[in-house]
Amino acid sequence: MKSTLLLSLPLVGCFAFVSCYRIPDAPRGPSTGPNPSTTITSAEQQKINEQRELMKEREKKKQQEMVSQPEETVEQTTVEKPKKTTSSDYAFANPVPGKEGFVFSPYNNKLVDVRDIPSGTLVQDPTYPASEKKYFRVP
Repeated sequence: MKSTLLLSLPLVGCFAFVSCYRIPDAPRGPSTGPNPSTTITSAEQQKINEQRELMKEREKKKQQEMVSQPEETVEQTTVEKPKKTTSSDYAFANPVPGKEGFVFSPYNNKLVDVRDIPSGTLVQDPTYPASEKKYFRVP
């Protein structure tokens, strides 16, 4: 009896030692999500700058068309139709570079989802309560 007890004691010690051993984790592959430590490449930055320049040119063309429009037609439209708000009455939101359908609010620079909303549409800013009624146009 003493011999079996003495033989089983080292066996129990071995099991206790092995159970404390940590099994290594499986190797991790590359993450599928964006890495926050990466930077935008010069090609991507150049593309963003080109898009900004195109938007500025479009705004200038719109302003020139509004200025070059004859006064007679402007007077006729205001007399025949009730006064509508023009695009210059409300601020335009700033598009988020690289994210289609998202804009920055012109009032507080928070991200707003405007997917499936046509360009030029008047939208109420969802970051403000309805009592304040802040509106902007979708670019």
